[in-house]
Amino acid sequence: MATLVKKIISTAKAPAAMGPYSQAVLVDRTMYIAGQLGMDPSNGQLVSGGAKEEAKQALQNMGEILKAAGCDYCNVVKTTVLMADMKDFDDINHVYKQFFKTNFPARAAYQVAALPKGARVEIEAIAIHGPLQDASA
Repeated sequence: MATLVKKIISTAKAPAAMGPYSQAVLVDRTMYIAGQLGMDPSNGQLVSGGAKEEAKQALQNMGEILKAAGCDYCNVVKTTVLMADMKDFDDINHVYKQFFKTNFPARAAYQVAALPKGARVEIEAIAIHGPLQDASA
């Protein structure tokens, strides 16, 4: 039986982990990207402007992690969006469509009681490392 290789993905262009976890972990061709907040990687603070701006920054942070692994948004197959208030759902969708334009990944979205640092949005993802062929029906 073949041994699977586990590789930690890390970049200074996205906020450092705030606890004992990695920005992303690649196992074989599957990459698990930790939840990203709308934090500015240069100062570790949440961006101002509410859920919309936080979602944009969170997705930019995710993009930097994807890039560090040699991937981009097209490699993402599943996301989970956590939000402090479901009323922000439409605003977050508006931003989300700027990063995922076609053949959208599967997604779950939840309202949660609280997020770290008082954030309004957190987004995590699963991506496939390497080239993908779209065989959508």
